[in-house]
Amino acid sequence: MEMGKSDKKRVLLKIGTNTLTKETNQISRGKIEDIGRQISELKDAYEFVIVSSGAIAVAKQFVQLESNGKEINVKQALAAIGQPHLMRIFQENFRELGLLTSQCLLSYADFKREKSKENIVNTINVLLENNYIPIINENDTVATDEIQFGDNDKLAALTASLLKVDLVIIATNTNGIYTKKSIDKKDKSTIKIVDDLEIIKIEIADEKSSQGTGGMLSKIEALEILKKKNIETWIVNGIGDNFMINAMNDKVPFTKILKIQS
Repeated sequence: MEMGKSDKKRVLLKIGTNTLTKETNQISRGKIEDIGRQISELKDAYEFVIVSSGAIAVAKQFVQLESNGKEINVKQALAAIGQPHLMRIFQENFRELGLLTSQCLLSYADFKREKSKENIVNTINVLLENNYIPIINENDTVATDEIQFGDNDKLAALTASLLKVDLVIIATNTNGIYTKKSIDKKDKSTIKIVDDLEIIKIEIADEKSSQGTGGMLSKIEALEILKKKNIETWIVNGIGDNFMINAMNDKVPFTKILKIQS
C-alpha cells in the first residue's frame, strides 16, 4: 500500500457554486449539512477530499464593493472576503456531525513545481490520517485562472491526479451530461456511461452555469486530465439531498466516465 494512503477508498468531491447555493443567490447551509451527513454515513469505507467553489457567492451576500480597477480585482477581493465565511459555514455544520475540517488554498503554480506538489501530497495525507477533511479552493486573491476560466473543475482534476484518488464526484446542477438531441427537444436525457471522451465532446452544449464560472466545457478539460490518470469520474446533480449515496446506489441518473480496465 502507498505510504500515507489508508485502505479506505479516496474520493475527491468537487462542489460547484450552483450546488452550494442550490441555484439561488445564497449559500445553502442545508446543502453543506447534507454533504456532511453523507460523508458521516460513508466515512467507514471512504475518505473525502473536498474542492469547493462558492467564496465569491458568499461574499456577495454581505457586501457590494466599489471598484476603481478591473472586474477581476473585484472578484478577487470578494473571494478574500468570502473564503473565511465559507470555511466557517463548513466548520460549524461539519463539527455538529463530529467531522473535522481544514483549509487548503492552492494555485496553478503549485502544480508546476515538484517541491510544491510533494508538499501538497504530504500535508493532505497527514490531514486525512488524522481524520481532518481537507477543503480546497483556489487561492483567488493571488491567482485569477479559476475565476476567469472554470469554477475549480481543472483545480479538482489536478488535485485528484496528484492525490491518486479512486473516484472523483463532480457535483453540479444537471443530471450529468445530456445528449445534444434531448437538449434541443427540451427533454433532457443523461448519457449514463462514457468510455470515450470524444463522444461527449460532440454532445455537450456550450453553456455556462448561472452562479459559477464553469459549465460543461470546463468539465471536459478536467475530464481529459482525469482520463489520462485513469481516474473514474462521476458527474452528479448535487442539488437534491443525498446525491452521492443515491448515485452510489444507482437511484438517480448521472454520467459515469469509466476508467480503463487493466
